[in-house]
Amino acid sequence: MSDRKPYKSDLSDERWALIEPVPTAWKAKHPSVSGHQGSYEMREIVNALLYQSRTGCQWDYLPPPGAVKYYFYKWRDDGTDKVIHDLLRWQVRESRGRLADPSLVVLDTQSLHAAAGVPAATTGWDAAKKVPGRKRGLAVDVLGLVIAVVVLAASVHDNVFGTALLDKVAAGTSTVTKALVDQGFKKSVVDHGASLSIAVEIVERNPANRSFVPQPIRWRVEQTNGILMLHRRLVRDYEHRPVSAESRVYWAISDVMARRLTSTSASSWRGA
Repeated sequence: MSDRKPYKSDLSDERWALIEPVPTAWKAKHPSVSGHQGSYEMREIVNALLYQSRTGCQWDYLPPPGAVKYYFYKWRDDGTDKVIHDLLRWQVRESRGRLADPSLVVLDTQSLHAAAGVPAATTGWDAAKKVPGRKRGLAVDVLGLVIAVVVLAASVHDNVFGTALLDKVAAGTSTVTKALVDQGFKKSVVDHGASLSIAVEIVERNPANRSFVPQPIRWRVEQTNGILMLHRRLVRDYEHRPVSAESRVYWAISDVMARRLTSTSASSWRGA
């Protein structure tokens, strides 16, 4: 650890021990051009990314902004962020007495306002929810852990998200055989799931319910969306590229899973 004042988002020794092997191995394989290992500790880079996730601050407010941005983009592009996420997910599932990969996933989407400066070409208008910006699609397991994430313009129909999420799920694991979706997803998603040997079930709401009633199992994806809202960087889409917004989800959920594995909690900014 550095001599700076610690932040609440900083990794404890126990949480860093869960993550450390991945960035350390990555750094060993990617020495600088001059051959040295660089002047920044990998732990401090990850701390900065988690601080930005929790607080929503801009790049220029991070010490050191250039280095943190460099590693965020490098790890986004080569999949290191997802490697860290998946390793933690497997450990959380196994700690709950489950197999490393799930057999069932739940799909859902959430529309978000886009920040000023986000390219108009990657945003749109969600006519149903009256939201201008982007839409985030998640596939989660029965524990609410993220299996796949897709970010596109808010104008994109849920069917497109459904097929894209199913493709990512099928590419990432061969164990998923069933997916639950709400009524926003249509028959084309069911048919696409069948082509991937994934049975897609459209769960309909009881018309007698006049208010929101959590649906069995499907409520897990709603819970995950709520957890993501505790990370200010994800309350609004600030990213110029949708792939960066997807990476933000993996970092946020990695933080959540590391805390679960070490039985630690984080304070909510909502009470601030």
